[in-house]
Amino acid sequence: MRGIVLAALLAGWAGLATPLAAEPDIGGVDLDAERAAIARFQDADQRLQDVGWTIIRGNAEFCPRVIPSIGLQLQDLASYGSPKIARAALGFEGDFAVETAARGSPAALSGEFARNREIVALERFDPNEWPSGSRKDWRRLKRAHDHVDAMLAEHGGITVRFADGGEARVTPVDVCATRFELMGDGRRAVADGERVVIGIEFPAFSYEEAVFAGVVAHELAHNFLAHSEWLDRNKRKRRHVRRTEREADRLMPWLLANAGYDPEAAIRFMETWGRKHDGGLFRARTHDGWDERAEVIAAEIPLIRELMAREGKADWSAHFKRGIDPDKER
Repeated sequence: MRGIVLAALLAGWAGLATPLAAEPDIGGVDLDAERAAIARFQDADQRLQDVGWTIIRGNAEFCPRVIPSIGLQLQDLASYGSPKIARAALGFEGDFAVETAARGSPAALSGEFARNREIVALERFDPNEWPSGSRKDWRRLKRAHDHVDAMLAEHGGITVRFADGGEARVTPVDVCATRFELMGDGRRAVADGERVVIGIEFPAFSYEEAVFAGVVAHELAHNFLAHSEWLDRNKRKRRHVRRTEREADRLMPWLLANAGYDPEAAIRFMETWGRKHDGGLFRARTHDGWDERAEVIAAEIPLIRELMAREGKADWSAHFKRGIDPDKER
């Protein structure tokens, strides 16, 4: 995807499992605990990718940039703290396998991309043969995802071969251009213009899907509205950050509505999360209070509902009123 995880922070996987020493011997390591830790990470990653895909697919018609995607996320054991232990825990011969296939994506609909199914070729190349560091190396995984993206853009599809002898040819669909990344630790959710990064300990993972989708939609809004670039040009002063946060809040329900979620889930997120965490992540210096934020979101919903009823979609590219002029510095 762009939609596919970059994996720069997948070194955090090692922190999910039993602390690992640098020694190659795996004697005494609880492989059941390792498998459970990996499965916990993958479950959270699946949820992030499922919700992310739903939003970027549902809003593709309105995004400033779209790309072809099959919704496939790979894993490379070189990104683990101890690839040898991970290989033993998962029973892999090589390093590359399926991490997730986002719900409703071409990869998932094909039925071929089961979690942890080993991969030996992406089109003509075996990524297992590419050089990598000995541990915690995310660069080869990034190279593999970039290669998938290139094949989809240049050839309209990609053939993936599996270690069990199977093969799948998958054709992409258009999605909004962005990446989703689960961080192996941490409680934050951030966007940097190209990625949405959420820590595995972020409390919203325990919320119902539509409310969790509000978190993802808020961060995606930052990327779709090019807030990172605007802040780079105008400096990250508190008042500037506050303006971008307010604008991302306002776009949240639009993105949710086009993805098939109740746009009022954005308000429920603010009420659920904000009551407990206002003054923590949402500090008053850079964010409005949670109740103010909920009011700003609620003000968008009548127009969203009118557009959905009349047109079947909430075209924010045409009807959303920006609070920031993206072409001016101020």
